Amino acid sequence: MTYTILDCYTDEPAGLGVPPYLGTYPRYIAGYLNEDVNYMTIDDLRLWKKNNSIIKETKLSQKTDITTYNLTINYKNISKIMNKTDTLIIVLGVHVPGKYLSAVPGTLNEIIPLIKDLRCKKILTGPAVFGTQLHGGKFFEKADLSIFDKIDYSMFNFGYNHVKEYSISGAKIIRQIPDYRMIEIETGHGCDIGHCSFCTEPIKNRVEFREKDDVLKEIIEFYKLGCRYFRLGKQTCFYTLPYAIELLKDIRDKCPDIEVLHLDNVNPVKVVMDKNHEITKAVVKYCSSGNIAAFGVESFDKVVCKENTLNSSPKIAYEAIKILNKYGAERGEDGMPRFLPGINIIFGLRGESRKTHEENMAWLKKIYEDGLMLRRINIRQVAIFEGTPLFEKGGDKFLKKNKKYYWKWRNEIRQKIDWPMLQRIVPKDTVLRNCYAEIYDGNTTFCRQFGTYPLIVGVKGRLELKKFYDLEITGHMLRSLTGKVVVKKEVLEQIKTYNT
Repeated sequence: MTYTILDCYTDEPAGLGVPPYLGTYPRYIAGYLNEDVNYMTIDDLRLWKKNNSIIKETKLSQKTDITTYNLTINYKNISKIMNKTDTLIIVLGVHVPGKYLSAVPGTLNEIIPLIKDLRCKKILTGPAVFGTQLHGGKFFEKADLSIFDKIDYSMFNFGYNHVKEYSISGAKIIRQIPDYRMIEIETGHGCDIGHCSFCTEPIKNRVEFREKDDVLKEIIEFYKLGCRYFRLGKQTCFYTLPYAIELLKDIRDKCPDIEVLHLDNVNPVKVVMDKNHEITKAVVKYCSSGNIAAFGVESFDKVVCKENTLNSSPKIAYEAIKILNKYGAERGEDGMPRFLPGINIIFGLRGESRKTHEENMAWLKKIYEDGLMLRRINIRQVAIFEGTPLFEKGGDKFLKKNKKYYWKWRNEIRQKIDWPMLQRIVPKDTVLRNCYAEIYDGNTTFCRQFGTYPLIVGVKGRLELKKFYDLEITGHMLRSLTGKVVVKKEVLEQIKTYNT
């Protein structure tokens, strides 16, 4: 039996698998199958179907084609691989739609025509089993799923007694990926509060944590395979981990040359409850700079908080923001502050009104005027999935009601908060180290550091892609930066020696 895993990328409330991140689903499945599995991406499939696996050169006037950017080492042989494949396992699903710099996740309506003529068994798994939507402000995507021989999430939703084995044996698929990847590491699933009206996490998983040593062994395995970028991101709250501090210390002890060690989701309530702020101090000490705690604030409107049983009140969120600023505002080795909060704002929740935006702006202004920093504010319209309380009660009522205000509200936050905040976080002339040149847009190269929600820096000219550069910041856009390449001292010395 020949298996092929088709990674169409995943993005969930807890867990990211969109390049440059490598998600957990394809790795665990490869480990479960325990053989030489073919791993391919939706980019491989697109290039094969649309251009016979031939890469076209990006002209000076063009933007990099990010639909075929993330190719595996198998991209030239997709036809041969598919002819030999007995079972195709499709990993797919976006539950928290976002904007992606150098990747486009697959959708059901895209993937079905591309695979319908393939003569193999087709299994659909991943978050798409519960619905998928690449765009906010909509219900889940509707599609004819009859081409799939099996649609199953539980089939590959392994218990942690099995994950400890599969996560190690499945790590080898990294050998089929020629580019750098940020390895998304799962520490637990399910939400210990678990009542937010829009969230799919409680539908998929009960609360459970992996054993610390199992997590550590997986990281060590990837480290041995040459990986140096990691995020402890596939959990609903890192601070909830019973072994959070010990894990960070052990990772640094066992893998001293890790270049990036970051987090993702953090519940503001847990930050405030952390006695003597020990976890926050440990994150600052053991993680690399540029780190972000993604706070699921969602709304500063008390009515919306109550109607949607959100995990944090505005006052708690503010206190957590203060705590992270107290310990994490210092600038670190990569040029960014060491550890700052990021917050999510969602439009379209139950109880939303014009007052909601007024409350959001009032709290955001207070945060800024008090001299605090928010590393990023994610603003999106809610995506509605079957099985969530929002789907059952409310639906898109408030999305429709306030649709005409969405861009106005969003732009006010971007203009009055994001722009001045970004200038505070990364002042002009700051040097950001190890920025990875990712894509072209005409004669501009867009770069960013590896990490959690890294800032995009636009550089005039075409730098060689997939190389690292130190960039001096020259200006600020609403959510991104402009910069120029800094020639390192040793390079200057080489040039000087050559010229003399």
